[in-house]
Amino acid sequence: MQYADKGTPAPGDPRLDGSDLRIGIVQARFNESITNTLAQACQAELLALGVREENIDWITVPGALEIPVALMGMAEKLEYDALVAIGCIIRGETYHFELVANESGAGVSRVALDYQLPIANAILTTENLAQAVARQTEKGRDAAHVAVEMANLLKED
Repeated sequence: MQYADKGTPAPGDPRLDGSDLRIGIVQARFNESITNTLAQACQAELLALGVREENIDWITVPGALEIPVALMGMAEKLEYDALVAIGCIIRGETYHFELVANESGAGVSRVALDYQLPIANAILTTENLAQAVARQTEKGRDAAHVAVEMANLLKED
């Protein structure tokens, strides 16, 4: 990797130039108050990084388990430089939390590896709603940075 010695990109760094990128966002509607904020923060940051609004596609799915299938559908189109997975899984009283968190995360990774396509995973996994609220905006912005930086990194090779 060319950038290994440069540290975290700062504003103006070419690694964060999204002007030539096309990005897809898949947002789960479950815990929609959280995922809406995540998606809006991500989209706003993508625009701030130079990604043109017409180059951002945004779809929704019922929940976190459906995210990998939608990502795969987008990846198969071969139109995107990077994708973003947005969801929120809050621990409950049953094993369901672990199942959804593990399977959605594994699915996101599988799509990224199978299609050699960067996917920023912004699926929050929290103990409670307060933790999700505390992370929603920053994690959305972080996902935009990851998507743009990784897309540019793979374009270099």
